[in-house]
Amino acid sequence: MRRKILALLLAGVLAILLTACADSGKQRKPVLNGEVKPATQYTVDANQQVYALLDFNDTAEFDNATKGLITAPDSLDIYNENGTLVWSQTAYAFLENDAPDTSNPSLWRNAQLNHIFGLFEVTDGIYQVRGYDMTNITFIKGQSGWIVVDPLMSVECSTAAFALLKENLGDYPVTAIIYSHPHVDHFGGVKGVVAEEDVLSGAVPVFAPEGFEQHAISENIYAGNAMGRRASYQYGTLLEAGDTGSLAIGIGMGQSRGTTSYISPTLEITHTGEKHTIDGIEFEFQMTPGTEAPAEMNFWIGEKNALWMAENCTGTLHNLYTLRGAQIRDGNAWAEYIMEALALYGDRAEVVFQSHNWPHWGNNVIQEYMANTAAVYKFINDQTLLYINQGYTETEIANRIQLPEDLEKVWYTRQYYGTVSHNSKAVYEKYMGWYDGNPIHLAELTPSEYAQKLVAYLGDTDAVLAMAKADFENGEYQWAAQITNTLVYADPSNIDARYLCADALEQLGYQAESGPWRNAYLCAAQELRNGTNVDPTTRSSGSQDAIAHMTPEMILDYLGILVDTAKVPELTFTANIILPSGNYVLHVKNGVLLYQKDAQAEDADVTWTTNRMGLLSIIQKNPDGVAALITQEGDTAYLTQLMDAVTVMTDYRFFNIIEP
Repeated sequence: MRRKILALLLAGVLAILLTACADSGKQRKPVLNGEVKPATQYTVDANQQVYALLDFNDTAEFDNATKGLITAPDSLDIYNENGTLVWSQTAYAFLENDAPDTSNPSLWRNAQLNHIFGLFEVTDGIYQVRGYDMTNITFIKGQSGWIVVDPLMSVECSTAAFALLKENLGDYPVTAIIYSHPHVDHFGGVKGVVAEEDVLSGAVPVFAPEGFEQHAISENIYAGNAMGRRASYQYGTLLEAGDTGSLAIGIGMGQSRGTTSYISPTLEITHTGEKHTIDGIEFEFQMTPGTEAPAEMNFWIGEKNALWMAENCTGTLHNLYTLRGAQIRDGNAWAEYIMEALALYGDRAEVVFQSHNWPHWGNNVIQEYMANTAAVYKFINDQTLLYINQGYTETEIANRIQLPEDLEKVWYTRQYYGTVSHNSKAVYEKYMGWYDGNPIHLAELTPSEYAQKLVAYLGDTDAVLAMAKADFENGEYQWAAQITNTLVYADPSNIDARYLCADALEQLGYQAESGPWRNAYLCAAQELRNGTNVDPTTRSSGSQDAIAHMTPEMILDYLGILVDTAKVPELTFTANIILPSGNYVLHVKNGVLLYQKDAQAEDADVTWTTNRMGLLSIIQKNPDGVAALITQEGDTAYLTQLMDAVTVMTDYRFFNIIEP
C-alpha cells in the first residue's frame, strides 16, 4: 500500500512538473535581448496543425522535381571572379533533416524540393539546369546548337549552368536566346551564355515579347533603388540559411548575388499564334501581357508536344503583387491566359515546363494542373471584388478570404511565394486604389507622428510594454509586433520595444508558409536587434548594362525622377538637345522636367549638343563626363543648377524599413 501511495505521489509530482514545463513553454516570458530565440509552444502548435491540413504522404511533386535527372554535382557553390560566394546550395544541406519547430513544415517541404539541383531532361531535346539560381535555365537542342530560354539572374550562375550542360550533352554554340518576360532573374545572366557582339552581328537572335525592353529598364531603374532595398527583405539576402534563417521562397531558394547583365532583344513577338523557326525548331508564341509581368509570353513546340508557360504556371501560388514592389498584376487576365493556353494546346500537351520549379507530365495531369492554377487567380480576383462591392476594406478582405478546401490542399497552389491575403490586397488596389473611402485616411499623419501622438495618449510607455509582453506570452504575436513597432516609431532608442517587436516578428516568421513572408519577418527582426544592415555583400550587384541601354527618352524620364524639385523650385529654362539620333526640347518649369521629341525651340535659353553618353553623365552626376561630352551654346549655368539638384540614389541604398 505504501509503495502504491508513493507511486501515486510521484506520478502526481511528475504530472505537475510536466504541466509546468508545458505552461512555461507556451507562456515563456520574453527575455529582451538581441539573441535569436527558439520557437515558442504557440509556434510549435501552429506548425504541427499543418500536418493535419495537408497530405504529406503525397509525393507527386517530389517525383516531378527529380524526374529526368541526368547529373548533379555533389555540392554547389558558385563564386565570382573576386572569390565572393554568389550562390550556394551547400548552405541548405540541413534540409535533409525533418522540419524543425522554427519552420512551417509545408515551407520546409517546398525548400526540400527547391534544393534539388542539377541537369534534367524535360523531354527529347529539351533540358533544364535547375537550382543554379532563383530561376531555371532551359536549353533546347536545335539543328546546330542550343536555344537558351531565360538565362538566369547572374552571369556567374548561367556560366556554371552552361558548363554543366556542355560537359554532359555537348559543346555546341548558342544559336538563339528567348526572354519570356522582363524580370531580371530571367535575363541578367545572358552574358554568361553569349557575347553581346554575337548578338549585334546578327549571329544570335534574341526573342522577347513586345514591350520587353521598356519594362525591363523602367522596373529595374525608375524605382530600382527602392525595389532593391525591399528585395533584401523579400528574398532574405540579409539572412543566413538555416533552421532560424532563410529557407526557399517558393519559386527557388532565393536571389543570387552575382553580376547582372543585359543584351537588348533583336526581335519582338507581337501577337498570339506568331510562329518562328529557330535553328530548325518551330515555336508558336502566345502573348500573356499583364499576367506575371507587363510583357510576357508562353510558347508551344508542336513537334515535342511541349508547352512553355513562362511564369504563368509555376509550382506555387504566385504574386498579383510582389512584396519588393512592382506594378499590380491582373488576376482575371492571368486566369484567362492560362485557360487560353489550355484551349490552344492543352489537348496535345504531354509536358508543361516553366522558368521556376519543375515540369509536369501527362495530359490528364497537365489539364488539372493548369485549370487549378487558373482557378486560384480567378478566385482571388472575383471574391475580392465580391467583398469590395459589399463595402469591405482591403484589410478586412485580406483577413476574410480563404481558398476553397479542395484548392487549398493542392500542393502546387500552396502559398509559398504569393499569398491569398496580400494578393487580395493587390486586387483591391487595382480596382479601388489606396483609398478605402474613410476620409480620415486622406491626409494621415506620418508613421512617426502617429506613433508619437499615440504614445502620448497612452501615457506610460512602460505600462504599454508590459501589456505587450503579456500579449506575447499569450501567443498574440501580430498585435505584439504592431504595438511595439509603434513604440519604436515613437522612440527608436527604446531597446526593450525593439527587442520585443523582433521576438514577435520572429515567431511570425517561424509560422509563415510563404518564403518571402518568413524572410521579411526575420529580416525585420534582425535589423531591429542590430540596426539597418549596410553591408553591400548582402545585396545583388546592380547592372550598368541596363542603364547603358536606356533610350534618350528613358534617360530624360529618369532625370526627371532624380531631380529634387524642392532644391530648385524656381529653376525654369528651355534647352534644345541635339543628339545623333534626333532632337529634343527640354522644358524645365519650377524644377519639373518636361520634354518633346523631334522638336527644337527658337527661343531656347541654351543648346546642348551631345550623345546618349553625355545624357547619362547628367543622371550620373559626372561633371567630367558632362564637360567632355556636352557642347553648350547659351547660358551654361542652367545645366550646373540642374545637376546640383540630381539625387545620387546610392546614398539611399540602405534606407530604414522597420524603423523611422
